[in-house]
Amino acid sequence: MQRGTTGKFDVSNTTGETVRAFVPAPLPPAPPLELTAPRQRLLERALLACGRLDGVSALLPDPDLFLYAYVRREAVLSSQIEGTQSSLSDLLLFELEQAPGVPFDDVVEVSNYVAAMEHGLARLREGFPLSNRLIREIHGKLLAKGRGAKMSPGEFRRSQNWIGGTRPGNAQYVPPPPHQVEPCMAALENFLHDKGFSALIKAALAHVQFETIHPFLDGNGRTGRLMIALILHHEGVLRQPLLYLSLYLKQHRAEYYRLLDTVRHQGDWEAWLDFIWEGVEQTAAGAVDTAHRLLALFAEDEKRIRDAARAAGSAMRAFVVLRRRPLATIDIIARESAMTFPTASKAIETLANLGITRELTGRQRNRIFAYDRYLAILNEGVQS
Repeated sequence: MQRGTTGKFDVSNTTGETVRAFVPAPLPPAPPLELTAPRQRLLERALLACGRLDGVSALLPDPDLFLYAYVRREAVLSSQIEGTQSSLSDLLLFELEQAPGVPFDDVVEVSNYVAAMEHGLARLREGFPLSNRLIREIHGKLLAKGRGAKMSPGEFRRSQNWIGGTRPGNAQYVPPPPHQVEPCMAALENFLHDKGFSALIKAALAHVQFETIHPFLDGNGRTGRLMIALILHHEGVLRQPLLYLSLYLKQHRAEYYRLLDTVRHQGDWEAWLDFIWEGVEQTAAGAVDTAHRLLALFAEDEKRIRDAARAAGSAMRAFVVLRRRPLATIDIIARESAMTFPTASKAIETLANLGITRELTGRQRNRIFAYDRYLAILNEGVQS
């Protein structure tokens, strides 16, 4: 449905040129959303796919295992949309403090994303409300270090920003002027607390509204994508926040940006809902498939370890650590498996001889081992 523009323009003169900043109307859309029978079926399929994902996560040996890996995969993908070049392996190496030669600024930004997500999840589990205060806290973590550290982390902007072009006067899109940011975000917070909308509607609408307001000087895209996962977790759609849309948005980037503009200028929220719910269905189904493949991989490798017989007990304990973190040093494996360093060293050599792990550095000391087939599954789509 085309409603016309979904807000108004705040027109001002800055340095001798006219600036048309867009101020969105508060949610929900008016007139109300047109949930036709086909669109309702799409919503139901998306919810069903989320339910399957929620169920399969309970089958994993450690529910936090999938979350650890998927949060990091999402961090890489979401940051790649913004132009960073870091890989999943770069991030995991950085977290080991063993990352010579990786693009430092890029990997710091990805690491910040992990910290922001983990902070948001921890706060929600404490019972903290999904609110502007939490959004600012998450943004503060996101820009705490690296290139964004000077861009007012955790604070709504006090100056005009814009998207595309070299200045507001020739920009592709100009968000609300600074004095409108607080009122717009207050209205968005009210919508987040509205009990009259299902989680998938709320997450879809809130993401567009947040990106339209663009309340921060930097990091708006990453924060807005984080919000989708946090809303679905907070609303109880997923017990574990395992649905991340960045790969889908990366693959359909041009359509994503086109639909954001279509909502703003034509009021076609329904086209956006169709797009995002298709993404939810595809992404959830993909995550379920990934979970099943990981389960099969773990079962196969566990059998290979048991069949090896010699040192199978210590090798299995090392393998359990590598399921949690597919890049690890012997020190980490020893510490997290409660084995001595010599025992952990023999255990990891057993896994290497079985072809389960591979040593990356070629060094005699401070060696790093990778669970290659696990990383290969996680890397699908990340490096394309």
